[in-house]
Amino acid sequence: MFTEIGESDLPEQQQTLLAHHDHMTVTNEAWHNSLVDVRVLQEHRQGDVYARKIVLTLQRDGTPVQFGLMRIDLAGLPQIVRLEIESQALPLGRIMIRHHLLREVELCKLWRITPGPDLRLQLQLGEEPCVYGRSARILVDGRSIVELLEIVHP
Repeated sequence: MFTEIGESDLPEQQQTLLAHHDHMTVTNEAWHNSLVDVRVLQEHRQGDVYARKIVLTLQRDGTPVQFGLMRIDLAGLPQIVRLEIESQALPLGRIMIRHHLLREVELCKLWRITPGPDLRLQLQLGEEPCVYGRSARILVDGRSIVELLEIVHP
């Protein structure tokens, strides 16, 4: 179950992790003092629209720190960026930063989430009654290119 909340409803750790207009890749790496890897759980492509379900894990020990769903308009990206995204080798944020794309991350909503069995499994959750996430968009040259749902496990 998802409940929309305000920034002041977030615990302090989750405020730092979610209530901002930056890439979650960078935020997670700074928070955990470790680079992150991406693990693609599922992907779907229809024309130039590419969607995937992912988990970001810490490079140092493989701990999952973020679950995500994203839909990307590949037509709005340079060919080299498209290829790197589809290769599944790097987190999206790192790819966009590496290629110096003129981008803006727009925080849309914050969420309190009652995790179901799949989310508990993917984030290796214990008995936590809830986790927190956000929906966001990434604009490239002023155009909405990426829609995101990002759920963190600090």
